Amino acid sequence: ETLGCEIVDISLPHTDAAVSAYYIISSAEASSNLNRYDGIRYGFQSSQIRDLNDLYSCTRTEGFGREVKRRILMGTYVLTKGYYDKYYLRACKVRRLIANDFSNAFKSCDLIFAPVAPTSHFKFGQFPSPLQMYLQDIFTLPANLVGLPAISIPAGFSKEKLPIGLQLIGNYWNEGMLIKAGYNYQNNTDWHKQFCF
Repeated sequence: ETLGCEIVDISLPHTDAAVSAYYIISSAEASSNLNRYDGIRYGFQSSQIRDLNDLYSCTRTEGFGREVKRRILMGTYVLTKGYYDKYYLRACKVRRLIANDFSNAFKSCDLIFAPVAPTSHFKFGQFPSPLQMYLQDIFTLPANLVGLPAISIPAGFSKEKLPIGLQLIGNYWNEGMLIKAGYNYQNNTDWHKQFCF
């Protein structure tokens, strides 16, 4: 407000379903797109190849990490007959509802300010479960899901002296305002210059 912004309340009622919709849609896309990584035309190729079966199994076993494999399997599942309508198509409909929520919100505001994550950063060497990692994206996924431009800027530190981010979300094709707002905020704060150890 001290920089000239007027703060207004908005409603994004369907964003509580964004995490579920995002991981269904992104996993389906990963499964579909990574199918082409066969070790011949695209992607890593294993050196342990003896035949065509080895080409595919070794290349994909060695070339994809655990998280990528997890998403490919989940994506393949949601795209299979019988589950496509139940999961993938429904997630696409939820994405449309979230996009409509943002469109309605941008009728009364120019930018949306939100946290980047529900908690501060994990401590160095601390490895949360995949579910904990997925939930860290709860505030950034809605913009990604509907293709809105967003940036994260330093906004302070937690009691544990871990960094906290502020997310700015702009309307479609409004990256200029988004960048100017982030730049203005950063010029009037010094969070980006501070380091906590």
